[in-house]
Amino acid sequence: MRILILGGTTEASTLARLLAGRTEFSPLLSMAGRTSDPRPLPIPTRIGGFGGVQGLVRFLTQERIEAVLDATHPFAAVMSRNAAEACVIARVPLLALRRPSWTVQAGDLWIEVSSMEEAVDALGDESRRVFLTVGRLELPPFAAAPQHTYLVRTIEPIGDALPVANLIAIQDRAPFDEVAERSLMERERVEVVVTKNSGGTVTYPKIAAARALGLPVIIVARPEKPRDVEEVASAEAALEWLERRHGRTP
Repeated sequence: MRILILGGTTEASTLARLLAGRTEFSPLLSMAGRTSDPRPLPIPTRIGGFGGVQGLVRFLTQERIEAVLDATHPFAAVMSRNAAEACVIARVPLLALRRPSWTVQAGDLWIEVSSMEEAVDALGDESRRVFLTVGRLELPPFAAAPQHTYLVRTIEPIGDALPVANLIAIQDRAPFDEVAERSLMERERVEVVVTKNSGGTVTYPKIAAARALGLPVIIVARPEKPRDVEEVASAEAALEWLERRHGRTP
């Protein structure tokens, strides 16, 4: 059974490892290519886009894909929409592997916003020390508020994505540890955390650390994703879905 996994998440990597060595499946993992040195995985991997909906339709047809798993990042809304449309056109079954959002807990001081621009506004006019963990591509809007000191953590170098005077850049990759996150925030005298509601466990320690320190968190809500797509919340559930579909194959 030929499978295309649209990846870039911990869940996609877990599914790839679960499928490795399963001779009844022939999986291909597709990565967007935003990380220059992705961690190697034990199944064939391609890097790069497809060229929109029609490009993806051609790929599905040419590669004889029999099922698609959308395990993209919760904020990869365009890719999810393209996958949903392409799978309808190509008549290929689609499953979305979507991790649950984080939810506010007792002690959390969340300010929920719907965009990066709203996150910038929520910082206010007074200078603050901001721990910014929204990803390299989401940094430019914060240049509109150069009065703040930004502690920016990304996987890739940020280059000139945030041209402000007071900037501390850290390159690091999840998973993170709550004790280490608390130590970082205390050492850098962080006053507010800005992040996306990515969900999952590997980056949640910053949320727990902010709660423990009594820091406000400006959290950007997820974009809307296609609703008429079957979805599961774990790689194990996705594997069960694939096994059921394989069982229907003549």
